[in-house]
Amino acid sequence: MAAAYKRTSTGKKTSRKKNYFSAKRVIGLLALLLFALLPFFYPYVEKNLVSAWRWAKDLGRNPNYPVYKSFHIHIPVKYTVHGIDVSSYQGLIDWRKVKQMRQDSVHISFAYLKATEGILLPDPYYLHNRRACQKVGMVSGAYHFFRPRASGKLQARFFLANVHVEKGDLPPVVDVEELDGISPGKMRSELDDFLKDVSLKTKTKPIIYSGLKFYYDNLAGYYDKYPLWLSNFDHPDLAVFPGTKWDLWQHSNRAKVSGILHGVDFDVFRGDSLAFRQMLVK
Repeated sequence: MAAAYKRTSTGKKTSRKKNYFSAKRVIGLLALLLFALLPFFYPYVEKNLVSAWRWAKDLGRNPNYPVYKSFHIHIPVKYTVHGIDVSSYQGLIDWRKVKQMRQDSVHISFAYLKATEGILLPDPYYLHNRRACQKVGMVSGAYHFFRPRASGKLQARFFLANVHVEKGDLPPVVDVEELDGISPGKMRSELDDFLKDVSLKTKTKPIIYSGLKFYYDNLAGYYDKYPLWLSNFDHPDLAVFPGTKWDLWQHSNRAKVSGILHGVDFDVFRGDSLAFRQMLVK
């Protein structure tokens, strides 16, 4: 037997009024508002995000070896005289832009220009670079890429035929970084001849340039009376053995410099501006 059920009526209608301020609607409206205003706030958001990211990346880095964004490299901060060295690889250079480039206290004070290699290869851009540096007032010097298989005397003669060393120039440089298949002793014999002739004709001691490892393997202890320029990339300090005296350090080979289309070697002088001027040819 089924019992009849009758719902009691209160006489009131159930309210189904819409809630226009529900959480979903508020979130949706805020999202639309943010999207509409995004073009106005995007630069500030981007700047803060990028700053936060760079800050996070810099945590734990050596404060004496910061990144200089203009030059796209780390630069050790304890040196005040900075320079570059170039060859035909860099192509045509706008030296006025090079001289004007600066970030904080870092600017380019000097340039070494490749002049010759071996006994037959003059650098096709040397004369242009030399004249352009003089025109903008950039201190410059010439370097020779040494080929140990060739006569040191002939290489000196070839270098001096292409380079005229003047008062106020940087001392000439001989770049020694390869053996070319001969013994270290034979290389040093030819290098001795080169250094002797260039010293005699220019009345100044040439600087010897070399990579850190090549220097210790083949040159250390033989040329202590000559100024030394060492190459060792991407380190906050030049890690030399105690007692090693050096004057220039090539610490990067990938700097970006205004007026130069390709990456370039970046150097520091070990000393202040007064010591730098004292090094120039008298």
